Amino acid sequence: MSDVMVNFFQGLLVGFGASIPLGPVGILCVQRTLSKGWHSGLISGLGAAMADTFYAALAVMGLAYIQILLQAHEKYFFSLGGLLIIYFGLRIYLTNPVKQIRQTNVKKRHLEDFISTALLTLSNPGSIVFILGFFALVGLKVNSSAGSFAISTVLWGVFAGAGLWWYCLSMSVSIFRKKFRLKQLLMINRVSGIIIMALGLISASKGIWLFIAPYLKNF
Repeated sequence: MSDVMVNFFQGLLVGFGASIPLGPVGILCVQRTLSKGWHSGLISGLGAAMADTFYAALAVMGLAYIQILLQAHEKYFFSLGGLLIIYFGLRIYLTNPVKQIRQTNVKKRHLEDFISTALLTLSNPGSIVFILGFFALVGLKVNSSAGSFAISTVLWGVFAGAGLWWYCLSMSVSIFRKKFRLKQLLMINRVSGIIIMALGLISASKGIWLFIAPYLKNF
């Protein structure tokens, strides 16, 4: 197997594996698939895939100072990211699935789906640590000293792997979508919203703890 194929396949494994944990973005994609269809869930997932690819680029290129910057300001990322997650959870909780199904401005809706999940993923600096772990797991040897073609091959693999996972998830959930009635979809919105808000609260609480922990040591 050529080095190009090896690099792409390793990137694909990283992208696929890093996307599997069902955090706020995963729950959001499931909810959107059930409420608006598989295309909405897939596009939401592609937004997350784009953000993961960005973090993968930082990891591959060895931009240590950016990684240090993210870690140094993680309290802001966790706090603001947690508030962002709570906001999306509240929106889902208050959303009427009937209105979602009847929406006609598809392009605007898809752009919103894409951007919202990209922002959610970028708000979690822990993603880069997770991706670094997967790079080590698959034995990736490409770094900043490799050529631009080798690096881009890995990154395309990461995006393809993440996209493949979101396609599989959205299509799998979509199979059962028609079995849900509007009343059940409303309940799913409520439950999904509560779960996402809870995850956001955990993230925000961690950020707040990072803020106050240094002061508590003085007592």
